[in-house]
Order: sequence, then C-alpha cells, then structure tokens
Amino acid sequence: MPSLFKTALLTLAIASEVLGRPKAAQGLDSAIKAKGKQHVGTALTLGSDSRTEDIIKGPSEFGAITPENAMKWQSTQPRRGEFTFSSADQHANFAVNNNKELRCHTLVWHSQLAPWVEAGNFDNQTLVKIMEDHINTVAGRYKGKCTHWDVVNEALNEDGSYRQTVWYKTIGEAYIPMAFRLAAKADPNAKLWYNDYNLEYNNAKTAGAARIVKLVQSYGVKIDGVGLQGHLVVEPTPTQPTITPSRETLEGALRKFTDLGVFVEYTEVDIRMKTPATKEKLEEQSKAYQRVVESCMAIQKCIGITLWGVSDKYSWIPSTFQGEGAALVWDEEFQKKPAYQGILNAIKAAKSKWWY
Repeated sequence: MPSLFKTALLTLAIASEVLGRPKAAQGLDSAIKAKGKQHVGTALTLGSDSRTEDIIKGPSEFGAITPENAMKWQSTQPRRGEFTFSSADQHANFAVNNNKELRCHTLVWHSQLAPWVEAGNFDNQTLVKIMEDHINTVAGRYKGKCTHWDVVNEALNEDGSYRQTVWYKTIGEAYIPMAFRLAAKADPNAKLWYNDYNLEYNNAKTAGAARIVKLVQSYGVKIDGVGLQGHLVVEPTPTQPTITPSRETLEGALRKFTDLGVFVEYTEVDIRMKTPATKEKLEEQSKAYQRVVESCMAIQKCIGITLWGVSDKYSWIPSTFQGEGAALVWDEEFQKKPAYQGILNAIKAAKSKWWY
C-alpha cells in the first residue's frame, strides 16, 4: 500500500511539472508584446511614489519608460556649458536595472528650455553650436541606453505652420534636420523621433508633421518615427472642444506618416475629462482608450503606446487644465479604471501579429 501511495504522489508531481503553475494574469505590456508590438510604456518621475515604481518594475504592465522631465534642457544644461545629470542618470539606470526600454525625451524643444538659451540673443552660428554641444553631450552620455530619442518636440502651430521659437527664428527650418543629423551621430543605434500633440485628428497639423518628415528625409538624414502624443479628451472641454477621434480618423493620421516609411507610436497618452469623474465618463474614457489602441494595433508600423503616467494622483493635467483630470488608467488610489480593460480588450481583439 505505501508503494502505491508513493507511486500516486510521483504521478501527481510529474503531472504538476508538465502542466506547470497557473499563468499570471496578462498585463498591458505582455499582452501587446504577444501581438508583436514593442511595448506599452509610461512616463516616469522617480521619487514621486513607490507604488508607481512597483507597478513599473513588474514584468507585465510596462516595458518602457520615458523620463518625464529629467532629460529636458532645463534639467540637463541649466547654465551654458554646465551639465547636470543626476536625475537623468537615475532614470536611465532604473530602465537598465529593470530591463525596460528607455525612451529618451527630449533634445530640442522651445518649452522647459533653460532661460539662458533665449535670453542670450545668440546669432545663427552661435545657436547652432549651442545645439550641437547640447545634443553631443546629452545624447552621447546615454549612447547605447536610449532605445528611442524624441529629437525635436512640438515645432508646429495648430495650422501646421512652424512655431516661432528661438530655434526657428534664429536658424530657420533647417534646425530640424540639423538636430536629427547631430542625434544620429551622437547615438547611431537609437531610433530618432519627431514628437507633437494634436496630430491625431488627421488635419493641417498632421500634414505639417508629415512635411517635417519629408524635410528631414530630403537632407538625407535619418528620421525613424513620429510620436503622436495622444493628449486627448473624453468630452468637449474648455481647452479642447473636439473629443477623441474615431478609429478611422486615428488610423488615417497614423498612415499619413507610415506611408512615408517611418514608424509611429502614441507617446504621451492621457484622456482627460471635466472633473469630477462619473461612472458614465469613465466608461466613455475606456472606449476612447480602446479606439486609440485599436488604431495602433491595426497599423503594422505602429510600435506601441506610452501612457503619460501611471496614476491620476500624479498626472500633470489638473495643474495645467483647471477643472479637468482623471486622465490616466489607474485612479488616485492606484486602482485600475475601466480604461485599463479598454486597452487590454483592444490588444487582445487584434487579429494580426506584427513582427519587426
């Protein structure tokens, strides 16, 4: 009898080994990778809350981070020739240590620019040299760590014309291909992106961004992708009267760029509403997130999505757009909102698997 009992136990042990343990629930990043996309990512500011970092460190929800502010000009070169990398290094090391892609952000932008750049009233030649030194130093420091760089950020007005920044007024449109050429030299293996908001509506600004892609390409310079930021709304708000577009419109916007041979990604996604949030608004938000992700899943050269943060508790929206918020996928108590399931549904429903 004891031998029969031992035999039964052995049989159960073998069966358990063959069948394996129950699979852990699939998260956003693991789900999108299973369909052949590169990642679901998130913006990150280290030190805000250990709960944020714990969710990101896990193996299944996020596969990439974008330093929210740590690599911007005012953070890395607050005074001419004086570079500070403490925070940027921490974010880069966090990505490497936790096996996450590092989406570096951003090299040339008119906002969060150290005041000395504009106040100096530099001539063309001097400003080009300043841009060159900055890109060489910052992109060079993280060579081999950044999988992607947002090289130029938000160069356009809403009508698709060039924003009158210090870069454009001093150098002209050539500053854009110059920046991409410098970035490619500083970090040849990083994917280089143009990044902007309100490109999702397939309108004049979308066409303006396509013009930028063609401009850079006309110089024989590498540009790998266009980031559509995805700062969208559930309902008309005082700051954005147009709700998140239809899936068809979103796909049309993505194709404007992929038809030019570059990749696309939704790079800073949050979908805000007038607060307080209601059950009905949260359900509409879920549908909006689902449309965005569905459009990416339908386009081979859309590599994934990046959320602009984890929890509503630390979103930039309420302090920037008064009376608006609740834009992210985890609420202020770090509980998943209906939007989480909307994203997951869109990923799992996709029929195609794209392999890059």
